[in-house]
Amino acid sequence: MKLRTLFLLILPILIATGCGSPEGESENADATTDSTISAIEKNPLNDVYWGDTHLHTNLSMDAGAFGNRIGMDEAYRFARGEEVTSTGGLKAKLSRPLDFLVIADHSDGMGLFNSIVTGGEFAMEHEEGRRWKKMIEEGDGATAAFELIEMFSQGTLPYNTNDPEFMTPVWESVVDAAEKYNDPGTFTAFIGYEWTSLMSGNNLHRVVIYRDNADKTRDFLPYTLADSPDPEDLWKYLTRYEAETGGQVLAIAHNGNLSNGMMFAESTIAGNPLDEAYAKERIRWEPLYEITQIKGDGEAHPFLSPNDEFADFETWDKGNLDLSTLKSNDMLKGEYGRSALLMGLKYQSQLGVNPYKFGFIGSTDSHTSLATADDNLFFGKASNTEPSAERAAHPFVSSELGTIMGWETIASGYAAVWAESNTREDLFDAMMRKETYATTGPRIVLRFFGGWDFTEADLNENCVQNGYDRGVPMGASLKAATGESAPSFLLHAIMDPEGGSLDRIQVVKGWLNDDGTLAEKVYDVKWSGERVADEKGNVPPVGNTVNLDDATWSNDIGSGEFKVVWTDPDFDAGLEAFYYLRVLEIPTPRWTLYDKIRFDAELDEEVPLVSQQRAYSSPIWYTPQ
Repeated sequence: MKLRTLFLLILPILIATGCGSPEGESENADATTDSTISAIEKNPLNDVYWGDTHLHTNLSMDAGAFGNRIGMDEAYRFARGEEVTSTGGLKAKLSRPLDFLVIADHSDGMGLFNSIVTGGEFAMEHEEGRRWKKMIEEGDGATAAFELIEMFSQGTLPYNTNDPEFMTPVWESVVDAAEKYNDPGTFTAFIGYEWTSLMSGNNLHRVVIYRDNADKTRDFLPYTLADSPDPEDLWKYLTRYEAETGGQVLAIAHNGNLSNGMMFAESTIAGNPLDEAYAKERIRWEPLYEITQIKGDGEAHPFLSPNDEFADFETWDKGNLDLSTLKSNDMLKGEYGRSALLMGLKYQSQLGVNPYKFGFIGSTDSHTSLATADDNLFFGKASNTEPSAERAAHPFVSSELGTIMGWETIASGYAAVWAESNTREDLFDAMMRKETYATTGPRIVLRFFGGWDFTEADLNENCVQNGYDRGVPMGASLKAATGESAPSFLLHAIMDPEGGSLDRIQVVKGWLNDDGTLAEKVYDVKWSGERVADEKGNVPPVGNTVNLDDATWSNDIGSGEFKVVWTDPDFDAGLEAFYYLRVLEIPTPRWTLYDKIRFDAELDEEVPLVSQQRAYSSPIWYTPQ
């Protein structure tokens, strides 16, 4: 297969197979009407749609403080595939448009820094705002930003940023922009925001996404950290929204690797043990988990999964968000997706409800207004880390206790949603039923069905229909076992035509033993080439074709597609269990290698130049009768 060159941009390719085909390119947006939605052709077997549910623009106070000067219009245009100019003056364009976007600016202080930059009346009411504006105009914006962020974190800002008089027009502009760019059937612009709970530096953020249009959301202001740092209070607010408007809303938990164990703690914020009521509320409002993004991957950790050779991928385990407290091993189980799924089995057994029965998505958490998870088009976390020779060597965050370096950020990730059409309603409904998956950037097409009688004969042109007719898709639960049979699964993965070919497809299983202990196992189900698994089932590495001199690679060593039926060889009908897929690409260039070559950057030996990208399906659960 032809080598990938440094700046290769391939035209969009539709992969039509019996197990589904990618859909969707973006055109100009029109106003949303009921007649428009009713005229949209729907696919009852679902198509896959790609998007970012976690993007910040210059309305976020931290994004603006770190230099972002472009807003929602540029963010939507970029996601739709148009070329835009970044804050730093660089031209940026996706090789393929996204299908949907959630602009999730922080609810606290939304619009404040932008008001300072533009001399807005609210910002100019106080001396500090006038002084900061002058500092920005004189080229000392970094100092102004530092002062503002420090005062905000200490609660000493002279502004009440939650004043409805200030918040209302800003929120209305967010709603209006989403309505302007929402184009049912072509491009979906969700209305949303990020509730930014931060407790002693521990990150408990949630992205809030509405199914609804402006008629319900416009007059309901976002919830803020100033209102409460407790997720249970956020859920009460979402309950009130639905009760008062008749609308629908969900929340997505931020990846937990900077929460120091609080994201999946075994007690509530108030210190109470989890009970049935808590479990019901959490899974009601948080059906999805952001398992990968710029600030590290959140699937697994090598301390928690020592027998998983791929668990140590882009791991962030130094401390919390501001490195005010270092990480200890006992915190890790409260931070990673797989460990939370395992704890969920325990709660299912104890409470009759699983609070962590969530699906997976990936998103960027970019603060540049540019939703890109592509290594060769990575614009960094914030606008002060746009492509340059120096950005890898700059600290992302630093304290007296340690430093997370800029090169440790990753070009990740994207959310993939299997839905009947590209509309707010159908995408939201698919998210609620958890028929979603995450990738670290590549647009790998991934299907996963579980049932009791799948065979190789089901891998025909009707395999998707077979999956729905006789089984359940990712995000669902198997029906209870009947007899002695073990569950069987339809697995199908297709490589991203612009990415690396596929190394292997794996099933990750977790279960609850009779004695209350939790266990996990990773099964290599199918892999490329002539490699032979050893007596323990371990498959040798696929190899590495990346040329470090020009950032090219060869896809000859991988496979373009895996399609297989797998039956659990260790099934016990009496034990709670979950299963999800992990698909690995062959090694490809990391964004740091592209920077090294483009800018002749000097990088330390510890900086990784190659990465093995991956996708994670939402789980399928099994609960005994």
